[in-house]
Amino acid sequence: MEPAPLTVAQQELYDWIVEFLAHRGHAPSIRQMMDAMGLRSPAPIQSRLRYLQKKGWIRWQPGRARTLQLTIAPPTGIPVLGTVSAGGLVETFPDAEERLDLQMLLKEQGVFALTVCGDSMIGAHITNGDVVVMTPVTDIRTLPNGAIVSAMVPGEGATLKLFYGDGPTIRLEPANPAYEAIVLPAEQVVIQGRLTAVWRQVHGGAGGP
Repeated sequence: MEPAPLTVAQQELYDWIVEFLAHRGHAPSIRQMMDAMGLRSPAPIQSRLRYLQKKGWIRWQPGRARTLQLTIAPPTGIPVLGTVSAGGLVETFPDAEERLDLQMLLKEQGVFALTVCGDSMIGAHITNGDVVVMTPVTDIRTLPNGAIVSAMVPGEGATLKLFYGDGPTIRLEPANPAYEAIVLPAEQVVIQGRLTAVWRQVHGGAGGP
């Protein structure tokens, strides 16, 4: 059953409570809510809390410190608002139908990140300065050919390349014709992880800093 709609004042307090809980991990005090709403008396806060509880948005025990709880878990992650075209125009919608939950990446055991140095993978849209998120590989037999992996190579250190298993050898292919493939006996290569995601920090646009 959906909670009843809120008034503007109730929604303002509810949104603030959601943000407070997300950042602090515990319920705010009446005094903190008063300060946030710019009120000098606890009565309006207590009234709004009673209505939030009556309408099904929170659970709260008046007179007991920090007993406030949300009845509906707030959505997590980054809202995906639609699609964006690199060609013609595609409409984006203000109501998010799904969310990009970055926490899912962190739930994988042993996930790690590496900063890319160099341009050997630009053909795979991975460039210098990108941060790649890798999932550990425990059995290279599960790796499909063409997977992007981080591998420890003698004399090279860690390298990000396309993986190709060829019997007793492993071929690590760059995604840039300016570089040559690395072909080594399988026992000399340690596959550290398989690419899960790429993070790129954008510093301004054209003409920006």
